[in-house]
Amino acid sequence: MTVSRRRNKTMTEGFNTRAVHAGQTPDPTTGSVIPPLYQTTTFAQDGIGKLRNGYEYGRGTNPTRDGLQAQLAALEGGEFAFSFASGLAAEDALIRALLVPGDHIIMGNDVYGGTYRLINRVLSVWGISNAAVDMNDADALAAAVAAGGPEGKTKMIWVETPSNPMMKITDIAALAEVAHAAGALLVVDNTFASPYLQNPLALGTDIVVHSTTKYIGGHSDASGGAIILSDAEAAEKIGFVQFAVGAVSAPMEAWLTTRGLKTLGVRMDRHCSNAQTIAEWLLTRPEVEKVLYPGLPDHPGHELAARQMRGFGGMISVQFKGGEAAARKVAESTHLFTLAESLGGIESLMNYPSDMTHASVKGTELAVPENLIRLSVGIEDIADLIADLDQALNTLG
Repeated sequence: MTVSRRRNKTMTEGFNTRAVHAGQTPDPTTGSVIPPLYQTTTFAQDGIGKLRNGYEYGRGTNPTRDGLQAQLAALEGGEFAFSFASGLAAEDALIRALLVPGDHIIMGNDVYGGTYRLINRVLSVWGISNAAVDMNDADALAAAVAAGGPEGKTKMIWVETPSNPMMKITDIAALAEVAHAAGALLVVDNTFASPYLQNPLALGTDIVVHSTTKYIGGHSDASGGAIILSDAEAAEKIGFVQFAVGAVSAPMEAWLTTRGLKTLGVRMDRHCSNAQTIAEWLLTRPEVEKVLYPGLPDHPGHELAARQMRGFGGMISVQFKGGEAAARKVAESTHLFTLAESLGGIESLMNYPSDMTHASVKGTELAVPENLIRLSVGIEDIADLIADLDQALNTLG
């Protein structure tokens, strides 16, 4: 299959300019400034095999999805991008495209529960072995690389930075050196940071993945996932799996994601500002045991985050002195912070990971502390958000 999602390598235009214009040429028929939504499953042919601009069937290509993929490549600084129906669909396609049974994956010991479930329970049946290690523990990582799995075939190292939900920061450039010395690919899940705050490809990463459901879409109204890379051979394989398996983003979801992506920069500025203020305020509360936010000077990854990111993001995790009971009480006592799965939307969300997003890792080495809640700080007025958290914490007495 020919991969046609090429984007020139230069990133001379500013981020917000690329977000608005990449892949978004006005409609040549009507002049519509916003490209139309191509809500179609198939395309007329001008004769058998005579396709118009390569469009044949919606699973293979669609102009709306192609526009989104051009945006994603431009914003991450990659040459190829692929859009999927969900983040996990993207991850599954990536691994099946580039690994074979007998290969080994090393992943961070604090990855998203769905990623762990996919790799440890679904792909293990297919013959992909795995190990979970602290990516900031050089000795543990070196040991895992040396072991290489049962057959000495470590082919992929997988990391989230910032991680979900422990907010660990990993040195991407250093990890890329480790991966490449071992003959492995480095995959960075950039969902928490978004392309606005961090570009792992520029730091030596081979492949970037996203749940575009989160900050990229930004409005909690469209599910999706993405893979971005610059290696043509790997892109050819991923493009084939995308076409052959078909877990692609539907036209409406692609259009909504494209619309959301155009305002990513201005939204992220507000997410970061609100989160920084809330994190600092939480430090003043006697009920709080620990605030996990890389924008705080005492966060162990603060200096590294300041170097490899352009902001500290909108995600905060909080641990309470009152243990599980306190965390549950706060999670069920807010009004503006909605108790819900997911993150990265314009509205503020609160999540109890142990029983929600990370329930799949309970009882494992990846288990989330039971006194922890995760905040996805939205773009509402900061005074209202703090007032909401204040009344919720006051319920602890």
